[in-house]
Amino acid sequence: MRIRGLRKRYGDVDAVDGVDLDIPRGEVFALLGPNGAGKSTTVEILEGHRRRTGGEVAVLGADPGRPTRRWRARIGIVSQTSEERPQLTVRETVRHYAGYYPAPRDPDEVIKAVGLTEKAGARLSRLSGGQRRRVDVALGIVGDPELLFLDEPTTGFDPDARRQFWKLIESLAGDGTTILLTTHYLDEAEALADRVGVIARGRLVEVGTPRELGGRATAKAHVSWTGPEGPQTLETHSPTQVVAELSQKFDGEVPELTVTRPTLEDTYLTMIGAAR
Repeated sequence: MRIRGLRKRYGDVDAVDGVDLDIPRGEVFALLGPNGAGKSTTVEILEGHRRRTGGEVAVLGADPGRPTRRWRARIGIVSQTSEERPQLTVRETVRHYAGYYPAPRDPDEVIKAVGLTEKAGARLSRLSGGQRRRVDVALGIVGDPELLFLDEPTTGFDPDARRQFWKLIESLAGDGTTILLTTHYLDEAEALADRVGVIARGRLVEVGTPRELGGRATAKAHVSWTGPEGPQTLETHSPTQVVAELSQKFDGEVPELTVTRPTLEDTYLTMIGAAR
C-alpha cells in the first residue's frame, strides 16, 4: 500500500491533510487517533468507499478510487457495524457471502478459524455480541483476502473475548495477510501491530513500532521507592544502576520499589495533545 499527499476536504475543512504512508505486504499496521482525527475517512478512502480530494493512492497495486470487482475480491473488510440477517444460521451466512468471491475459502474451515464450529447451526439472533463479531470476521476473511481492514474490531468485547480475538488476528497475520487495524485500545495495538501510526487533525504525526514510537525505547525510566523522608522518584536513563545503589543503601529489599517507562498510551496522549 502506497499513499502520497492524501487529502479529503469537506467545505473549508481538511479531514485528511496530506498523509504519506507505506504499508508493506504481510504487515499488521495500526492506525491510531481520536474521534474526528481523519482516521475513518482515511480508511474508507483506502477501502474504495470514499472519494479523495487529492493525492495518490495505490492499494494492492490499484487505485481504490476506481475499484473493480476483481480488486474488491482481494480485500476483506470488518467494519464497526454489520448487516445481519438474524434468521440465518452462522453456516448459512458464511456460505452466502462465500458466493460473492471467485475463489473463497471453505466456509466450514473459516467457521472453525473464528472459533464458531459449535455454533455453526445457530441463528445469528441467538449469538452473543462477541460471537457475532466473530461472524463479522468470518465474512471478512471468507474471500481469502490479501488485505484485511479491521475497524474497531473488539469494541464491546470482554477481556477474555478480546484475547481470543487477538489470537485469531495473529493467526491471520502468520498466514501472510496484510492487516490495517484501527482501534482505541492501545494495548491491542501494542499486542498486534508491527507498526503504528498516529493521526491527529488530519495529519500523520508519527509512524513507528509500538516500542519505539515517540522515543519510548530511549525515554527516561521512573524509579520510585519509599525512603525515610517518604515517597521518592528519580528519572534516569540507567534504572538498573539506580536500583543496585538503592539495594545497597537499604541492605536488600527497597520499600515499594517500582520502575516504569512511558506506556504506549502515555506516548499517544502526549502526541495527540501536542497536535491540537
